[in-house]
Amino acid sequence: MTDMSRPKKRSVLKMSDLAKLAGVSKSTVSRALAGSTLVNKETRDLIESLAREHNYRLNTQARNFRLKESLTIAVLIPTAYKAKWQISDPFFLELLGGIAVALNERGHELLLAKATSTSGDWIEDFVNYRGSDGVILIGQGLQHQRINKLVGDYSPLAVWGGQLPDQKYCTVGSDNLLGGRKATEHLISRGCERIAFVGNTQMPEVGLRFEGYRMALEKAGIAFDQELQVSTGFSSEAGFEATMSLLSSGTDFDGIFATSDVFAMGAIRALHEQGREVPDDVLVVGYDDISLSPYYNPPLTTVRQDRMMGGRLLVDNLFRSIEGGQPNSVLLPTDLVVRKSSERST
Repeated sequence: MTDMSRPKKRSVLKMSDLAKLAGVSKSTVSRALAGSTLVNKETRDLIESLAREHNYRLNTQARNFRLKESLTIAVLIPTAYKAKWQISDPFFLELLGGIAVALNERGHELLLAKATSTSGDWIEDFVNYRGSDGVILIGQGLQHQRINKLVGDYSPLAVWGGQLPDQKYCTVGSDNLLGGRKATEHLISRGCERIAFVGNTQMPEVGLRFEGYRMALEKAGIAFDQELQVSTGFSSEAGFEATMSLLSSGTDFDGIFATSDVFAMGAIRALHEQGREVPDDVLVVGYDDISLSPYYNPPLTTVRQDRMMGGRLLVDNLFRSIEGGQPNSVLLPTDLVVRKSSERST
């Protein structure tokens, strides 16, 4: 048989290959080749052009089967250096609950994966080799620049976190600057003049809360004291350890703004162990308003983050990206919930 008489070899290009070439998800490729108006014209034209160039043909039967299945949505937590995030952290669990509910309402399910890697490229590795249809990142960790780079090549991405001046990706999160300011202004209004800040400012959200803390001090005419800025690790014991360190240093303070409720609870435990009463001796404010906060001893004053709304908006942004649209950054309402940890008895 001559070369001219041989049947033309069929393309071995897979949908995942075509998706990678176009910089979109497999579900976007499927919709585009089916002529769906959910995919914008520019993206649809690009995918159709690449399909023609590589002699790719959509398997309609496979497509129909696939669209009846749940899309695979991965939820990842970007790490900080040597961080040991626990998936049992109440804030993460409650935000995951909001994401799961929103996905379920769309007929899809959540894939929660624990990724362990010594490489700084682990997010990219997951995206490239685990085959998910979309990714939700909970927090930016210390990976902000990597996420900036990633979003240029991988569009089905939604991020919970703080809004940073140079970011190229959209985020959903609370107004951390305002939250930090409200927490600190509340402590000042209750008579505190020596307010400790407990948190790791390398994390984007915490860094914004610290800016709000500094703004509130300056507005009240209170000089910032570096000794009252207490950096933490990332474990569940970090708030306890940071407060014990502050107490052992002999630094005088009458209030604590802890950048998570878990840290605030650890701070209260440390104060109690050292014979300091909350709120009679030290007032404490946390951040998140996790489900346990009203039932702690004493009930915890905190800045509320709406995890259910946050989860829903993350899923909305993700599916907007999957369908070829443009997601939007959202700042959630930031409310201070006052409880007994910051209310001295009269």
